[in-house]
Amino acid sequence: MKILIVDDEPLVRKSLSRACLAKGHRVTEAADGTEGLAAWREQGPDLVFLDVLMPGLSGPRLLDEIGEAEARRAVVILMSAYSGEHNMETAQAMGAALFIPKPFDDIFEVVDKAEALFAERSARQKG
Repeated sequence: MKILIVDDEPLVRKSLSRACLAKGHRVTEAADGTEGLAAWREQGPDLVFLDVLMPGLSGPRLLDEIGEAEARRAVVILMSAYSGEHNMETAQAMGAALFIPKPFDDIFEVVDKAEALFAERSARQKG
């Protein structure tokens, strides 16, 4: 699976990247929304871990820029340390499959949830 991690926190990017690579996925990292938008358009990821609040282009703005049709081709997981304004309902309204508050309790559990969402979506599209 091709995974794109868009987060301005290097520790979050590296942790998610290592966990995804350990499970055999191809990973691209982007340090902000502008880099993330370019990487998304260039690589067409299957799954995107997307931080909500970043300097420049935020996660919600990136989703607006990428467009609804393109955003729906990937499983999008929104992440934020500031979960007051964002939750599962607002994430889904933006086209995301899941909202995960940071910090993560278990990085491998986060990756397992992402893989399950991708597998579920793939099964629905085939069936």
